[in-house]
Amino acid sequence: MNNTDTWFEKWFDTPFYHKLYDHRNEQEAELFIDNLVNFLQLKNTDKILDLPCGKGRHSIYLNKLGYNVVGADLSTNSIKSAKIYENDLLSFQVHDMREKLQNKFNVIFNLFTSFGYFEDDETNIKVLQNFKKILDNNGLIVLDFLNVKKVKNNLIAKEIIDKNDIRFNIKRKVENNFITKEINFTFEGKTYQFEEKVQFLTFNHFSEMADKAGLTIKNSFGDYNLNPFDEKESDRLILIFE
Repeated sequence: MNNTDTWFEKWFDTPFYHKLYDHRNEQEAELFIDNLVNFLQLKNTDKILDLPCGKGRHSIYLNKLGYNVVGADLSTNSIKSAKIYENDLLSFQVHDMREKLQNKFNVIFNLFTSFGYFEDDETNIKVLQNFKKILDNNGLIVLDFLNVKKVKNNLIAKEIIDKNDIRFNIKRKVENNFITKEINFTFEGKTYQFEEKVQFLTFNHFSEMADKAGLTIKNSFGDYNLNPFDEKESDRLILIFE
C-alpha cells in the first residue's frame, strides 16, 4: 500500500516527533499495562500484539512481565530503534495496520491514541476487521483513545513548547469531525511544518464501527487506573472489544 503522503507516515518517522514528546511518563505507561494485565487475567502463554508500537515502550514492558510479544509499527525508524531489545519472546516488525498480519494473537493492544488517523470510517472498520481476523479464540482487543468531548471542551488553541532547543509553535482546532494539531518550528535554519489529525470519535461512534466489524464492546474505562468512563470528566476512552 502506497500512502507516502499521509501525515502520520511523515511525522512519526521524524526525530522531531520524538523530541516533542520525550516527556511521556514511563511510570504511567507501566501502571496502565499492569492494570490491564491484571484486569484481563492474562496467562504467561498468551501471545500479544502491540500495534502500532512506536519505539516499543509498551512491548518491552510486557515482555519484561514474561509475555510473548510482537511489536509492529509503520515507522521504519521507530522499529529500527526497538529492534535492539529483541529476544526469544520479543520481536518487532514494520507493518501497516490497514493490512492483515498472518499470525494469531490472544490480545491486541492499540494504545496511546493510535486510531482514527484515517479520512473515513471505512478504513477504521477495515482495521478493526483486520484485528478480528488475527484474534485467537476468545481473544480481546484493547483500544486506548482520547475522550474527544473533554478534549474539545478544554482545547488550547495556541501554545509554544520549548523542547530540546527547538521552539514548537502549536495550533489546535476541531473542524470537520477531526481534532487537528498544526506543528511549526525551525531547526538548523530550516522551517518545518507537520500536522496531526485524529477523528472525533465518541463512544457511540466506536460502538457502531465495532458492530460493523463484527465486534462487541465488552468494557469501557476512562483512565489508566481503569475507572469507569465518564463522557464529561474522563481523560481517556479505553475500550475492550471481543
